[in-house]
Amino acid sequence: MPAMEAKIIHITIERNWREVYAFAAKPENMPLWASGLASGLEPDGEDWVARGALGNARVRFTPFNDFGVLDHLVTLETGLQVQNALRVIPNGSQAEVMFTLLKQPGMSNEQFDSDADWVQKDLNALKERLEA
Repeated sequence: MPAMEAKIIHITIERNWREVYAFAAKPENMPLWASGLASGLEPDGEDWVARGALGNARVRFTPFNDFGVLDHLVTLETGLQVQNALRVIPNGSQAEVMFTLLKQPGMSNEQFDSDADWVQKDLNALKERLEA
């Protein structure tokens, strides 16, 4: 399979990176800033279940770690799996939050741009919440 087109979407948050990571790494907090999970997540074994208008999605998060890695694998009811790479890294006394968005097979440029805008909106919400 050829490499997918990728966009790295990032934001600087004026908080210590460990505080940003500790908040963002809790699945219970994701509905507070990740609008695609606004209905919440319910634990189910090692996974979490997100219920939405397009059906349920299973989400498996990387275990809490010392490196700021927040990767998560989303499995849709169709069986499609989407790997989401999310990182929090130190930048002086602040944090950089970076999401790598991959253009999925069959996705139009418009859909890809729309997804990128959605991710940026969510990162902006995370920033607003943590800088308040």
